[in-house]
Amino acid sequence: MSKTHDWSAVELRQLKYFLAVGEELSFSRAAERCYVSQSAISLQIGKLEREMGESLFERSSRSVRLTVVGTQLMSIARHMVELEQSALALTARRRNQLRLTGNMTFAANAIAAIVQVRERHPEAEIDFVLKRFAEQIEAVTSGDCQVALIRGNVERSGLEVTELWKENLVVVLADSHPLASGPDPRLEQLAQYPLLLPKRSEQILLHRVIEGAMKRSGRRLAFGPPVAMDHTASAELLNHPECWSIIYASTAESTPKTGLVFRTEAQRRLKLPVSAVVDSSIPPTDIQRDLIAALADTAPSPVPL
Repeated sequence: MSKTHDWSAVELRQLKYFLAVGEELSFSRAAERCYVSQSAISLQIGKLEREMGESLFERSSRSVRLTVVGTQLMSIARHMVELEQSALALTARRRNQLRLTGNMTFAANAIAAIVQVRERHPEAEIDFVLKRFAEQIEAVTSGDCQVALIRGNVERSGLEVTELWKENLVVVLADSHPLASGPDPRLEQLAQYPLLLPKRSEQILLHRVIEGAMKRSGRRLAFGPPVAMDHTASAELLNHPECWSIIYASTAESTPKTGLVFRTEAQRRLKLPVSAVVDSSIPPTDIQRDLIAALADTAPSPVPL
């Protein structure tokens, strides 16, 4: 007698993670793509396999391959995710309504841009919705939000990315660090000391920016102990004064400076774009175009260190 699958117990999140692993054929790359930890991906895939009563992947130390059942499930999973996106798109706002999504560090930019747009479009109803990075991109692709304000870039078909400004990253040192009393340090100097950051799965963007800059400079990056989720890198520097860390310029002003020194990399090689992301398949409204222009106008001035 064949097993009857309880599809009511299967979550769309599990299918999305399954699709990512099935397309990347790598749990680590799928985790980066979904902006979650590899353990979270593995946990949800394991739950999905138990609900299905079948193995979906053949795993070895060197490779990941779809099983026969996994291959069959890929098309079903794609269809179910597309159905979810279509259902969300049915709730899209009217032409004078727009939803902008971003994280809390962009709240001041979002509010300033919304005020500017409403002066030009008094009929506009613009919401600013707080979401995590992966949720922001999904909100745009599903039609739940029309614009996402992000740090970094997105390479995905169907999305249009507009760079609004470049944000410098700020180097943070304990005031007893050998580089704290001198001029702005260069990457080549920083590479001699361990970098203190949360785990890569928790701060993928910062890791990518710093690793890329170090690679281009011909230097290797060494890491100190990872910063726990309930700690801050700047505070942990007081426990590990031989290390250095990085924060966004937009958060530097509100970061306590006792015992710390803030610097900018001497050649300004530690920076990342701030971008607006929209669905390229949907014609933009005047309100959307003006909002993106207004967001670009909120580019912050360099923060004095």
